[in-house]
Amino acid sequence: EAVRSVDGVTSVSVELGTMTDEQRDALKVQLRGDVPERVIPFAQPGNTTKVIAVSSGKGGVGKSSITVNLALALAQLGREVGLLDADIYGHSVPDMLGLGDAHPTPLDDMLLPVPGLGIKSISIGMMKPNKSDVIAWRGPILDRALTQLLADVHWGDLDYLLIDLPPGTGDIAMSLGQKLPNAEVLVVTTPQQAASEVAERAGTMAGIMQQRVLGVVENMSWLEVTAPKSHETFRVDLFGTGGGQKAADALSERLGTTIPLLGQIPLDVELRSGGDDGDPIVITHPDSPAAEAITELARSIDARPRGLTGINLRVQPISH
Repeated sequence: EAVRSVDGVTSVSVELGTMTDEQRDALKVQLRGDVPERVIPFAQPGNTTKVIAVSSGKGGVGKSSITVNLALALAQLGREVGLLDADIYGHSVPDMLGLGDAHPTPLDDMLLPVPGLGIKSISIGMMKPNKSDVIAWRGPILDRALTQLLADVHWGDLDYLLIDLPPGTGDIAMSLGQKLPNAEVLVVTTPQQAASEVAERAGTMAGIMQQRVLGVVENMSWLEVTAPKSHETFRVDLFGTGGGQKAADALSERLGTTIPLLGQIPLDVELRSGGDDGDPIVITHPDSPAAEAITELARSIDARPRGLTGINLRVQPISH
Protein backbone atom coordinates (compact mmCIF):
# COMPACT_ATOMS: atom_id res chain seq x y z
CA GLU A 1 0.00 0.00 0.00
CA ALA A 2 2.85 2.39 0.78
CA VAL A 3 4.61 1.69 -2.52
CA ARG A 4 1.41 2.00 -4.55
CA SER A 5 0.99 5.53 -3.23
CA VAL A 6 4.22 6.60 -4.96
CA ASP A 7 3.69 8.42 -8.25
CA GLY A 8 4.55 6.32 -11.31
CA VAL A 9 4.03 2.93 -9.59
CA THR A 10 1.41 0.89 -11.42
CA SER A 11 1.71 -2.49 -9.68
CA VAL A 12 3.48 -4.12 -6.73
CA SER A 13 4.53 -7.75 -6.32
CA VAL A 14 5.90 -9.02 -2.99
CA GLU A 15 7.73 -12.32 -2.59
CA LEU A 16 8.46 -13.74 0.87
CA GLY A 17 11.31 -16.14 1.51
CA THR A 18 13.64 -17.40 4.20
CA MET A 19 16.73 -15.46 5.21
CA THR A 20 20.07 -17.13 4.62
CA ASP A 21 22.50 -17.56 7.50
CA GLU A 22 24.60 -14.69 6.10
CA GLN A 23 21.58 -12.37 5.94
CA ARG A 24 20.58 -13.36 9.45
CA ASP A 25 24.07 -12.61 10.81
CA ALA A 26 24.10 -9.27 8.99
CA LEU A 27 20.77 -8.34 10.54
CA LYS A 28 22.06 -9.19 14.02
CA VAL A 29 25.05 -6.89 13.49
CA GLN A 30 22.76 -4.12 12.23
CA LEU A 31 20.49 -4.45 15.27
CA ARG A 32 23.56 -4.17 17.53
CA GLY A 33 24.55 -0.91 15.80
CA ASP A 34 27.32 -2.50 13.69
CA VAL A 35 29.02 -3.76 16.85
CA PRO A 36 30.16 -7.39 16.45
CA GLU A 37 28.86 -9.76 19.07
CA ARG A 38 31.37 -11.01 21.61
CA VAL A 39 32.09 -14.67 21.65
CA ILE A 40 31.45 -16.79 24.72
CA PRO A 41 34.92 -17.89 25.84
CA PHE A 42 33.65 -21.10 27.44
CA ALA A 43 32.25 -22.27 24.09
CA GLN A 44 35.51 -21.84 22.18
CA PRO A 45 37.68 -24.79 21.11
CA GLY A 46 40.59 -25.25 23.47
CA ASN A 47 38.91 -23.63 26.46
CA THR A 48 39.79 -25.68 29.54
CA THR A 49 37.12 -24.41 31.95
CA LYS A 50 34.77 -27.14 33.13
CA VAL A 51 31.24 -25.74 32.93
CA ILE A 52 28.70 -27.37 35.25
CA ALA A 53 25.06 -26.33 35.03
CA VAL A 54 23.08 -27.22 38.15
CA SER A 55 19.44 -27.94 37.36
CA SER A 56 16.29 -29.24 38.98
CA GLY A 57 12.89 -30.19 37.73
CA LYS A 58 11.09 -28.06 40.33
CA GLY A 59 11.80 -25.38 42.87
CA GLY A 60 12.29 -25.94 46.57
CA VAL A 61 14.78 -28.81 46.36
CA GLY A 62 17.76 -26.71 47.49
CA LYS A 63 19.40 -26.36 44.08
CA SER A 64 20.87 -22.90 44.73
CA SER A 65 22.15 -23.90 48.18
CA ILE A 66 23.93 -26.89 46.66
CA THR A 67 25.36 -24.76 43.83
CA VAL A 68 26.75 -22.08 46.14
CA ASN A 69 28.30 -24.50 48.60
CA LEU A 70 29.66 -26.74 45.85
CA ALA A 71 31.36 -23.73 44.25
CA LEU A 72 32.95 -22.80 47.58
CA ALA A 73 34.00 -26.40 48.24
CA LEU A 74 35.74 -26.55 44.85
CA ALA A 75 37.51 -23.27 45.67
CA GLN A 76 38.67 -24.75 48.98
CA LEU A 77 40.31 -27.51 46.93
CA GLY A 78 42.47 -24.82 45.34
CA ARG A 79 40.47 -24.33 42.15
CA GLU A 80 39.58 -21.05 40.44
CA VAL A 81 35.80 -20.98 40.45
CA GLY A 82 33.18 -18.72 38.90
CA LEU A 83 29.49 -18.80 39.78
CA LEU A 84 26.84 -17.50 37.39
CA ASP A 85 23.32 -17.04 38.74
CA ALA A 86 21.20 -17.79 35.66
CA ASP A 87 17.97 -17.93 37.66
CA ILE A 88 16.90 -14.55 36.31
CA TYR A 89 13.53 -14.40 38.08
CA GLY A 90 14.46 -16.14 41.31
CA HIS A 91 18.07 -15.01 41.77
CA SER A 92 19.26 -15.88 45.26
CA VAL A 93 23.03 -16.34 44.89
CA PRO A 94 24.00 -12.78 45.99
CA ASP A 95 22.19 -13.13 49.32
CA MET A 96 23.50 -16.66 49.90
CA LEU A 97 27.06 -15.38 49.48
CA GLY A 98 26.44 -12.33 51.67
CA LEU A 99 26.85 -10.06 48.61
CA GLY A 100 23.32 -8.69 48.43
CA ASP A 101 24.44 -5.05 48.05
CA ALA A 102 27.48 -5.68 45.83
CA HIS A 103 27.67 -4.62 42.18
CA PRO A 104 29.99 -5.73 39.37
CA THR A 105 32.75 -3.29 38.41
CA PRO A 106 32.64 -1.79 34.88
CA LEU A 107 35.89 -2.18 32.96
CA ASP A 108 35.71 -0.37 29.61
CA ASP A 109 32.76 -2.13 27.96
CA MET A 110 32.94 -5.24 30.12
CA LEU A 111 32.09 -6.14 33.71
CA LEU A 112 34.25 -7.65 36.41
CA PRO A 113 32.41 -10.29 38.47
CA VAL A 114 32.04 -9.68 42.18
CA PRO A 115 34.72 -11.41 44.28
CA GLY A 116 33.78 -12.94 47.61
CA LEU A 117 34.53 -15.97 49.77
CA GLY A 118 37.20 -17.10 47.33
CA ILE A 119 35.09 -17.25 44.17
CA LYS A 120 33.88 -14.85 41.46
CA SER A 121 30.14 -14.47 40.99
CA ILE A 122 27.67 -12.56 38.85
CA SER A 123 23.89 -12.31 39.03
CA ILE A 124 21.23 -10.15 37.48
CA GLY A 125 20.34 -9.32 41.08
CA MET A 126 23.67 -7.47 41.37
CA MET A 127 22.71 -5.18 38.49
CA LYS A 128 19.29 -4.00 39.61
CA PRO A 129 19.12 -0.36 40.80
CA ASN A 130 16.98 -1.46 43.72
CA LYS A 131 16.99 -4.85 45.39
CA SER A 132 13.18 -4.96 45.37
CA ASP A 133 12.91 -4.40 41.59
CA VAL A 134 11.11 -7.19 39.73
CA ILE A 135 12.51 -8.77 36.57
CA ALA A 136 9.72 -9.31 34.02
CA TRP A 137 11.34 -10.41 30.76
CA ARG A 138 10.20 -12.66 27.96
CA GLY A 139 12.17 -15.35 26.16
CA PRO A 140 14.27 -13.29 23.68
CA ILE A 141 15.42 -10.88 26.39
CA LEU A 142 16.25 -13.79 28.70
CA ASP A 143 18.38 -15.27 25.94
CA ARG A 144 20.21 -11.99 25.44
CA ALA A 145 20.76 -11.56 29.17
CA LEU A 146 22.30 -15.02 29.41
CA THR A 147 24.63 -14.23 26.50
CA GLN A 148 25.78 -11.02 28.17
CA LEU A 149 26.41 -12.75 31.50
CA LEU A 150 28.59 -15.29 29.70
CA ALA A 151 30.33 -13.08 27.11
CA ASP A 152 30.38 -9.53 28.54
CA VAL A 153 31.83 -10.51 31.92
CA HIS A 154 35.61 -10.78 32.29
CA TRP A 155 35.84 -14.08 34.13
CA GLY A 156 39.56 -14.62 33.71
CA ASP A 157 41.06 -18.11 33.79
CA LEU A 158 38.69 -20.45 35.60
CA ASP A 159 38.96 -24.11 36.42
CA TYR A 160 35.20 -24.33 36.95
CA LEU A 161 32.19 -22.24 36.03
CA LEU A 162 29.07 -23.28 37.94
CA ILE A 163 25.74 -22.08 36.57
CA ASP A 164 22.68 -22.00 38.81
CA LEU A 165 19.81 -22.67 36.39
CA PRO A 166 16.19 -21.80 37.08
CA PRO A 167 14.02 -24.83 37.90
CA GLY A 168 12.26 -26.57 35.06
CA THR A 169 12.94 -26.93 31.35
CA GLY A 170 12.27 -23.43 30.06
CA ASP A 171 13.99 -20.78 27.94
CA ILE A 172 17.20 -20.51 29.95
CA ALA A 173 17.86 -24.26 29.92
CA MET A 174 17.34 -24.38 26.16
CA SER A 175 19.46 -21.28 25.53
CA LEU A 176 22.29 -22.65 27.64
CA GLY A 177 22.22 -25.91 25.72
CA GLN A 178 22.64 -23.98 22.47
CA LYS A 179 25.34 -21.63 23.74
CA LEU A 180 27.34 -24.14 25.78
CA PRO A 181 26.70 -27.59 24.30
CA ASN A 182 29.75 -29.00 26.08
CA ALA A 183 28.50 -27.96 29.53
CA GLU A 184 27.78 -30.81 31.93
CA VAL A 185 24.52 -30.91 33.86
CA LEU A 186 24.16 -31.81 37.53
CA VAL A 187 20.58 -32.68 38.51
CA VAL A 188 19.41 -31.93 42.06
CA THR A 189 16.40 -33.69 43.56
CA THR A 190 15.05 -34.85 46.92
CA PRO A 191 14.14 -38.40 48.04
CA GLN A 192 10.47 -37.64 47.46
CA GLN A 193 9.01 -39.53 44.51
CA ALA A 194 7.20 -36.49 43.08
CA ALA A 195 10.43 -34.45 43.04
CA SER A 196 12.39 -37.38 41.61
CA GLU A 197 10.02 -37.83 38.68
CA VAL A 198 10.20 -34.13 37.82
CA ALA A 199 14.00 -34.17 38.14
CA GLU A 200 14.11 -36.81 35.41
CA ARG A 201 12.67 -34.23 33.01
CA ALA A 202 15.50 -31.79 33.76
CA GLY A 203 18.04 -34.49 32.97
CA THR A 204 16.14 -35.50 29.84
CA MET A 205 16.23 -31.87 28.66
CA ALA A 206 20.02 -31.96 28.92
CA GLY A 207 20.02 -35.07 26.78
CA ILE A 208 17.80 -33.38 24.19
CA MET A 209 20.26 -30.46 24.07
CA GLN A 210 23.07 -33.03 23.63
CA GLN A 211 24.69 -32.10 26.93
CA ARG A 212 26.28 -34.66 29.20
CA VAL A 213 24.48 -35.37 32.48
CA LEU A 214 27.20 -35.46 35.11
CA GLY A 215 25.04 -37.15 37.73
CA VAL A 216 22.30 -36.73 40.32
CA VAL A 217 22.57 -35.19 43.78
CA GLU A 218 19.92 -36.05 46.37
CA ASN A 219 19.34 -33.20 48.81
CA MET A 220 17.44 -33.38 52.11
CA SER A 221 18.17 -37.10 52.22
CA TRP A 222 17.57 -37.54 55.96
CA LEU A 223 17.53 -35.70 59.27
CA GLU A 224 19.78 -36.78 62.11
CA VAL A 225 17.93 -36.70 65.46
CA THR A 226 19.38 -37.22 68.94
CA ALA A 227 17.17 -38.84 71.57
CA PRO A 228 16.94 -36.57 74.66
CA LYS A 229 17.49 -39.32 77.26
CA SER A 230 19.73 -41.89 75.64
CA HIS A 231 21.52 -39.35 73.41
CA GLU A 232 21.36 -41.97 70.69
CA THR A 233 21.51 -40.54 67.16
CA PHE A 234 19.31 -41.95 64.43
CA ARG A 235 18.05 -40.92 61.03
CA VAL A 236 14.56 -39.77 60.12
CA ASP A 237 13.59 -39.99 56.44
CA LEU A 238 11.28 -36.99 56.30
CA PHE A 239 10.88 -37.10 52.51
CA GLY A 240 11.10 -40.83 51.99
CA THR A 241 14.03 -42.71 50.49
CA GLY A 242 15.45 -43.66 47.12
CA GLY A 243 14.39 -40.68 45.02
CA GLY A 244 17.91 -39.78 43.96
CA GLN A 245 18.81 -43.31 42.92
CA LYS A 246 15.48 -43.68 41.13
CA ALA A 247 16.16 -40.52 39.11
CA ALA A 248 19.69 -41.69 38.30
CA ASP A 249 18.44 -45.10 37.15
CA ALA A 250 15.66 -43.60 35.03
CA LEU A 251 18.05 -41.15 33.36
CA SER A 252 20.55 -43.95 32.71
CA GLU A 253 17.85 -45.87 30.87
CA ARG A 254 16.57 -42.86 28.94
CA LEU A 255 19.97 -41.52 27.88
CA GLY A 256 21.61 -44.87 27.27
CA THR A 257 24.59 -44.21 29.54
CA THR A 258 25.36 -44.66 33.22
CA ILE A 259 24.20 -41.66 35.27
CA PRO A 260 25.51 -42.01 38.84
CA LEU A 261 24.05 -40.83 42.11
CA LEU A 262 26.97 -38.59 43.08
CA GLY A 263 25.93 -37.65 46.59
CA GLN A 264 23.30 -37.50 49.31
CA ILE A 265 23.11 -34.32 51.37
CA PRO A 266 21.36 -34.60 54.76
CA LEU A 267 18.98 -31.99 56.12
CA ASP A 268 20.85 -29.46 58.25
CA VAL A 269 19.55 -26.35 59.98
CA GLU A 270 22.89 -24.66 59.37
CA LEU A 271 22.58 -25.21 55.63
CA ARG A 272 19.28 -23.34 55.63
CA SER A 273 20.30 -20.59 58.04
CA GLY A 274 23.64 -20.14 56.27
CA GLY A 275 21.80 -19.43 53.05
CA ASP A 276 19.52 -16.92 54.74
CA ASP A 277 22.38 -15.14 56.52
CA GLY A 278 24.95 -15.23 53.73
CA ASP A 279 27.21 -17.61 55.68
CA PRO A 280 27.52 -20.80 53.59
CA ILE A 281 27.80 -23.97 55.62
CA VAL A 282 31.00 -25.29 54.02
CA ILE A 283 32.78 -22.22 55.42
CA THR A 284 31.03 -21.65 58.75
CA HIS A 285 30.42 -25.30 59.74
CA PRO A 286 32.80 -27.43 57.66
CA ASP A 287 32.53 -30.38 60.09
CA SER A 288 28.74 -30.67 59.83
CA PRO A 289 27.35 -33.72 57.99
CA ALA A 290 25.90 -31.60 55.19
CA ALA A 291 29.15 -29.67 54.65
CA GLU A 292 31.18 -32.88 54.65
CA ALA A 293 28.82 -34.43 52.09
CA ILE A 294 29.10 -31.39 49.81
CA THR A 295 32.90 -31.35 50.17
CA GLU A 296 33.01 -35.03 49.26
CA LEU A 297 30.82 -34.25 46.23
CA ALA A 298 33.32 -31.56 45.19
CA ARG A 299 36.21 -34.01 45.57
CA SER A 300 34.49 -36.64 43.42
CA ILE A 301 33.75 -34.08 40.69
CA ASP A 302 37.28 -32.67 40.80
CA ALA A 303 38.83 -36.14 40.68
CA ARG A 304 37.31 -36.96 37.30
CA PRO A 305 39.94 -37.12 34.57
CA ARG A 306 39.46 -35.03 31.49
CA GLY A 307 38.27 -36.98 28.50
CA LEU A 308 35.96 -36.95 25.52
CA THR A 309 33.48 -39.48 26.89
CA GLY A 310 29.96 -38.12 26.65
CA ILE A 311 31.10 -34.78 25.17
CA ASN A 312 29.42 -33.57 21.99
CA LEU A 313 32.19 -33.03 19.40
CA ARG A 314 29.78 -31.29 16.98
CA VAL A 315 30.79 -33.73 14.24
CA GLN A 316 28.27 -35.17 11.82
CA PRO A 317 29.18 -38.42 10.03
CA ILE A 318 28.61 -38.56 6.28
CA SER A 319 28.58 -41.46 3.84
CA HIS A 320 30.13 -41.70 0.40
